[in-house]
Amino acid sequence: MDTFECILSKFEVREFSEKPVSQEIKLKILEAARSSGSGLNTQHWRFILIENKENLKILAKDSLSGKWIEKSNFAIIVLTNPKYSFHLIDAGRVLQNMQLTAWNYGIGSGLYTKVDDSKLKDDFKIPIELHPSVILGFGYPIKNFKNKEKDRVSIDKIVYQERYGESANLH
Repeated sequence: MDTFECILSKFEVREFSEKPVSQEIKLKILEAARSSGSGLNTQHWRFILIENKENLKILAKDSLSGKWIEKSNFAIIVLTNPKYSFHLIDAGRVLQNMQLTAWNYGIGSGLYTKVDDSKLKDDFKIPIELHPSVILGFGYPIKNFKNKEKDRVSIDKIVYQERYGESANLH
């Protein structure tokens, strides 16, 4: 799929079919994460792949906003090092690469950030110096998103020319 088309067509997915995602595609999603840029090329992010259904249930229990993760095919916990002021930007770069790679193969994904930090760190043996920045759930979507349009604010309402408030000449 063309990258631009992938971006325009991607939706957040939180309802997944039971169809399994192949290990080959999971590896590609993780490779996309590993290939992401990071501030000062620190590559400080780490990833925990959760495939076991019991561990997905634990992940859901540790969540304050992502109980749906239990029904995903697999999940990835993205860990970053908060000693770097740019760690959350790097988490965003990683998650976008993973989501677009997944979407390219017809796999949906959703994310959440609100967790019980101490429970999550204890349950998944996360080192104290790392921060669980985002959790993503993946799987084939139940809903069909083909030809569905996103509800987005028009570009002329969000882009300005040279100074805030100045209409951009984009046509």
